[in-house]
Amino acid sequence: MINSFRFRLTLWYLLFFSLLFILFSLFLHGVLSHALERRLDEALAVEANTTAAMLQDEFEEMKGNVPAASSDAVSGMRLHGSLVAVLSGNRVLAASTPIPQPQVDFIAARASLDAAADLAVAVPEVAPNGARAAVHRVTVGGLDYQVIALQSRDELVEDLAVLRRVTLLALPLVIVLAGLGGYWLASRSLAPLGWMAEQAHRITGSNLNTRLDIGNAAEELAVLSASFNELLSRLDLSFESMRRFVADASHELRTPLSIIRGEADVALSQERAAAEYRESLAIILDESRRLSRLVDDLLNLARADAGRLKLQSEEFYLNDLLAECCRSAQSLAAARGIALECRPAEDAPFRGDEELLRRLVMNLLDNAIRYTPPGGQVSAALEAQDSELRIRIADTGVGIAPDAAPHVFERFYRADIARSRQNGGFGLGLAIVKWIAESHHGEVALATHPGAGSTFTVTLPR
Repeated sequence: MINSFRFRLTLWYLLFFSLLFILFSLFLHGVLSHALERRLDEALAVEANTTAAMLQDEFEEMKGNVPAASSDAVSGMRLHGSLVAVLSGNRVLAASTPIPQPQVDFIAARASLDAAADLAVAVPEVAPNGARAAVHRVTVGGLDYQVIALQSRDELVEDLAVLRRVTLLALPLVIVLAGLGGYWLASRSLAPLGWMAEQAHRITGSNLNTRLDIGNAAEELAVLSASFNELLSRLDLSFESMRRFVADASHELRTPLSIIRGEADVALSQERAAAEYRESLAIILDESRRLSRLVDDLLNLARADAGRLKLQSEEFYLNDLLAECCRSAQSLAAARGIALECRPAEDAPFRGDEELLRRLVMNLLDNAIRYTPPGGQVSAALEAQDSELRIRIADTGVGIAPDAAPHVFERFYRADIARSRQNGGFGLGLAIVKWIAESHHGEVALATHPGAGSTFTVTLPR
């Protein structure tokens, strides 16, 4: 359960939402507390200003009797839980309710320190939760007096306490609802993954052409689905290549094995002369060698595909290697009545696997000689440039059809009847050439014209 992505997504959503709710509650508490205190200060300021105005009116009526005017002004106020008083310095001239002298001294001291006409003062020890006081200066009969309006913060604190209780009571309910909502949202968001899993579960090696369909899912899941479908396409292509490779390899192996078995059965069916036995054994030997070459080629390609065939790199001259290969192929070309021309360049040092590159050149020369009619010509040339070396093997043979040219480097591929196993090939030579070139960080290219010959160019970086 804990390892469930849906559970963890819900948990993160719940933690984030709870933190957001708590921060919002703290913010709301702070804003409301500030607003209530400001509202209280404004109400007290209004009462102090009103009392000051009444004090001036009463002073004129009392003909200069400030204490009596103060008493009448204070008694004339209609108060709602607040206290109003008139001070002269730190002496109380009149008050709606008695004020302890320490609080009077505190308010008077604060008023004397602040030069503003009006000020709001937080007064401690008046009530359990403290009090707020508004002080208004007024000049009567040439003397300065302070009119104060004071009220306890008990009601304000009680209002804030109600807010805190409501918040604490609502927090568990909000968390539960947020958890349920988060789980529902996570389930709904991850539903396409479930559809993808169900569809992927039904895909096997026999129906790799099936693709995932998630409808109008989110963009991220659409990208995931497209990536998975691309993976299926590559797997389908790989499986198809593997099936074709196995079928072709089985076909190639079956032919020499059938010949070997047929010759052995014929030779053993009855007593024969020694010459007939030698003839049958010669056929069996030829087919065995051919079979051995095929198995070696398949083994090398399999090792190359698995990345287990390592290059034996060493320093050598590529022009010398080309000349040696031409000398080795000269007898085969002469036997077929084909002129072989070799044009190695000047000294071309190269670092690579000499045996593999020798096989590359021999495969290309053998391929060119095999499919060039008598009287034709095969040329091998090496071109040395600053950054690369190019080996060109050209012939005047039958050429390759344009639609077959892109496939000649595929394993077991034969373009036409002329390139058949009767000519001794397996369809692996050019595949091996391509692998050797690419293993040396190079490439091989084909230029061909049907009926006018072909040119294979191997480019190797220096």
